[in-house]
Amino acid sequence: MKAMVLAAGEGTRLRPLTYTTPKVMLPLAGRPMLEYIVGWLRTNGIMDIAINLSHLPEVVMEWLGDGEKLGVRMRYSLEEQALGTAGALSRLRDFFDDTFLVVYGDMLTDMDVRALADYHRSKAALATLTLFEVEEPRAYGIVEVDSEGRIRRFVEKPSPGETTSNLANAAIYVLEPEVMDSIPSETFYDFGFDVFPRLLREGAPLYGYVTDAAILDAGTMENYRHVEQVLAEGRFRPPGVPI
Repeated sequence: MKAMVLAAGEGTRLRPLTYTTPKVMLPLAGRPMLEYIVGWLRTNGIMDIAINLSHLPEVVMEWLGDGEKLGVRMRYSLEEQALGTAGALSRLRDFFDDTFLVVYGDMLTDMDVRALADYHRSKAALATLTLFEVEEPRAYGIVEVDSEGRIRRFVEKPSPGETTSNLANAAIYVLEPEVMDSIPSETFYDFGFDVFPRLLREGAPLYGYVTDAAILDAGTMENYRHVEQVLAEGRFRPPGVPI
């Protein structure tokens, strides 16, 4: 399986840290955030990784190179203007020729990708979203599923009473290449607001995979500090990266 790491955003919620450093290069326990993501992918057998860059791309490229230092093969997609979480894939149609993984560049986890992929295939899904239980749904994209795990509704940061689910989008997706057919080229396009709602309207087989693995979002200043503390206290052991 190949993977896409989404990393083109400016990291506005992490300013001023991201004025001079791309979000994925911010240090956590002395290592760039991206090293934890790549290490997790590598331990799950994923060696071919694409990453989209826009804000300070040279910092990432100079540090990571072709990926050999971390035991993987990297492909870069440079965006003058960020194309969004889904639009980023439109430039990589030739790269993703089979079932593939998408992960956001500000998230750390120890989840078993093989189990996720097996679930995806067992459902003959077009897209499978990793879900996890949360106490405060209003801070997340919330997903409603039926008894078979099929997604029936997707609500970005719902208002009180707008949804009865507490299953949040973990920003880890397994997708079939056919998803690309729903993504226009060179257009800002988002998974949560554009692609998934469109596929649901079309009746496409979208499924949710509920995990109890660690899901650590480092995309805001508060969350970033929390992840730093979790790593420092040894409460999370990142796969593939000794600390």
